[in-house]
Amino acid sequence: MANQIAAGPELLEYVREFSLREDGILRELRLTTAELPGGQAMQVMAEEGQLLAFLIAATGVVDVLEIGTFTGYSTLCMARALPPGGRLVTCDISGRWPEIGADYWRRAGVLDRIEVRIGAATETLEKMLADDGPGQFGLVFIDADKANYPQYYELALRLVRQGGLLVVDNTLFFGRVIDPLADDADTAGVREVNARIRDDRRVDVCMLPMADGITLVRRR
Repeated sequence: MANQIAAGPELLEYVREFSLREDGILRELRLTTAELPGGQAMQVMAEEGQLLAFLIAATGVVDVLEIGTFTGYSTLCMARALPPGGRLVTCDISGRWPEIGADYWRRAGVLDRIEVRIGAATETLEKMLADDGPGQFGLVFIDADKANYPQYYELALRLVRQGGLLVVDNTLFFGRVIDPLADDADTAGVREVNARIRDDRRVDVCMLPMADGITLVRRR
């Protein structure tokens, strides 16, 4: 039985040659984001964006919630995968970064599917629950500040409908989750959410050793 392989630059390039379907608009947004402070570390890998789109298309999801927009690369990937009439609500603490993505969303013809909500994500999610109740979304993608991951997870689990998916990004967090010297709030938040998901009998779970760790959670 083979163990997990190490994916160095050459092997990753092979994967991209034979799998990645990133068009010019996505590529331009990715390269623009990479030039920003912390841009390369904060944006999702192109392969992860493609995985998100694949999951949406495969499951027939028509409504998506994204917690953490940044410049909207993943937003664009997911919005494109939605059927006509689908909607994506994306949340960020600042309007500065989503404004960068908005032009690319417009050029891709999906701006009308995307609603940006600015503010502290916990408050935004709690307001959604208060206004429209639980079970509003078929898929929730969590990729925001890591210290608050446990709260985001619990709120997202209420907002996703039965049988829906949560996709939690950065669950290996640059390997810091296994570093005994890493005791910062972000690492602690990722460790806590990983433990919660592992022990949560309300869900099915699959942690993928891809990118920076991607955990797929299905609400039973």
